[in-house]
Amino acid sequence: MTAEKQLQQNAGVVERMPWKNEMNMEFDAVSLNESFARVAVAAFVAHLNPTLDEVADIKTAVSEAVTNAIIHGYDNVYGYGKHGNSQPAYLIIHPGKVQLRCRLEKDVLQIEVEDCGKGIVDVEQAMEPLYTTKPEYDRSGMGFAFMEAFMDELEVHSRPGQGTLVRMVKKLGTYPLIEEGN
Repeated sequence: MTAEKQLQQNAGVVERMPWKNEMNMEFDAVSLNESFARVAVAAFVAHLNPTLDEVADIKTAVSEAVTNAIIHGYDNVYGYGKHGNSQPAYLIIHPGKVQLRCRLEKDVLQIEVEDCGKGIVDVEQAMEPLYTTKPEYDRSGMGFAFMEAFMDELEVHSRPGQGTLVRMVKKLGTYPLIEEGN
């Protein structure tokens, strides 16, 4: 089906689609909320009909950012044990919250994951592939590398003792049909 024919068939639907949308959520810094966060962001962009690869990229990046906040920001490692070990995923050792903010403007998704945990002393070093501060928990040190690989932009701002903000941007390839109709 050509783009023009698709626009004709979907006349009116295109005009009702939001050009901008935002969501904010806050949740406990526990491992079981990592899966909740990635599914929430996937649902947030679902109306754009992203490709499976785009959804997988977004979910992986969100998962890595939220996991970093929980494990490194608050040292809540329960639920993230060595492979094969069972630990309760809801146990809070160090109370804290993770903020997840998403903004969609046309086909550009901006995601922010923020914690008020212990922060990162050396962000540049932390972003190096294979660098980890928790090797005893089989952490591979690839979280920031995955975020960088799967998203179009990645910024990390952190202050020791105050927390970390991870900002990611991904341009989805779903808006050409909409823009041709305007």
